[in-house]
Amino acid sequence: MRALLLVMLVVSLPSQADLEYRLAPRQVAPDTYVFEGSTENFSRANGGNIVNTGFIVTEAGVVVIDTGPSLRYGRAMRQAIGLVTDKPVVQVLLTHHHPDHALGSQAFADVPIAALSATRELLGEEGDALAENLYRLVGDWMRGTQVRLPDQALEPGVRVFGSHSLRLMAFSGHSGADLAILDERTGVLFAGDLLFYQRALTTPHSPGLAVWRKQLEQLQATPWQVLVAGHGPVARDAKPFVQMLDYLGWLDGLLRESAQAGLEMNEVIATPIPPRFAAISLTRYELIRSVSHLYPQYEQAVMARVDR
Repeated sequence: MRALLLVMLVVSLPSQADLEYRLAPRQVAPDTYVFEGSTENFSRANGGNIVNTGFIVTEAGVVVIDTGPSLRYGRAMRQAIGLVTDKPVVQVLLTHHHPDHALGSQAFADVPIAALSATRELLGEEGDALAENLYRLVGDWMRGTQVRLPDQALEPGVRVFGSHSLRLMAFSGHSGADLAILDERTGVLFAGDLLFYQRALTTPHSPGLAVWRKQLEQLQATPWQVLVAGHGPVARDAKPFVQMLDYLGWLDGLLRESAQAGLEMNEVIATPIPPRFAAISLTRYELIRSVSHLYPQYEQAVMARVDR
C-alpha cells in the first residue's frame, strides 16, 4: 500500500519540465526587449506569467524592469537575457509592489534593486501575505520564492545608463506607489500597472479612480513611441490609453451613480458589461473585485450623517 501511495504521489507531482516559463524576449525598439505575459488570471497552468516585464541593453549593462511573480520566473529572465547579450545585469527597477511584478527579485541577488520608497514600504508590509496568496494560486511554481526588498530608493528624475536616459515618474493611481519609466532615446514607455490593455484593471490598492484617471492623462502626454502596459499587448498607438481611460470613466460613473441610487453591492456586480469592453479579458471577474474594493467609499460619499 505504501508503495502504491508513493507511486501515486510521484505521478501527481508536476515535473521540473512542466514548471518552465520558456520566456521569449521580444524586441520592441533598439536595445529594448519585453517578456509579454498572458491576459489570463493567475493559475497553476500559467505559473503567474500574466505580467509584462522587460530589459534594456545599454553600454553600461542591462537594466531590468520588474522581475515577475516568482524566483523561478526571475531565473528564467536571466537565462533569456543571456541569450540576447553577454553584458551583465547592472540594475533592476520595480514599478510597484504587487507580487506578479516583484517576487522574482531573489534571482537578482547580485544586482541593485531600486523602487520608489513607498513601494519598498508596501512590499515590506504586505509582501509576505501577497507571496502566500500567490503560493495558493499557482502552487509549485513558487518553490523557494521569498520577498526581497529593494535596496535603493528612487526619486523622480532622469537616470542615465550608457546612451539611454531613463525618465523616472512617480504616480499612485494603481497601487499607491507606481513608477513609470520612459526611455528618452527610444520612446519606449514602461507604464507598469498604471496601464492595462485588453485586460481588466485591478483595484485592490488604488487611492481612487479619479486619481488614477488624472495621472493616466498626465502619462499619456509624455513623448512616448511604444507602450508597454503592465498587462496586455505592446502597442505603438494610443489605443491602450483610450481603452483604459474609457474603462476608468465607465467604472467610476457606475459606482457613483449606483451609490446615489442606493443600490446594494450585489446589484452593482450584476450590471451588464458594455459591449465595447466585451473583448477585454476578465471584465466580470474584476468588476466583482472592484466593487468590493471601492464601492463602500462611494456609498460613504453619498450618505448623510444622522448624528449632526
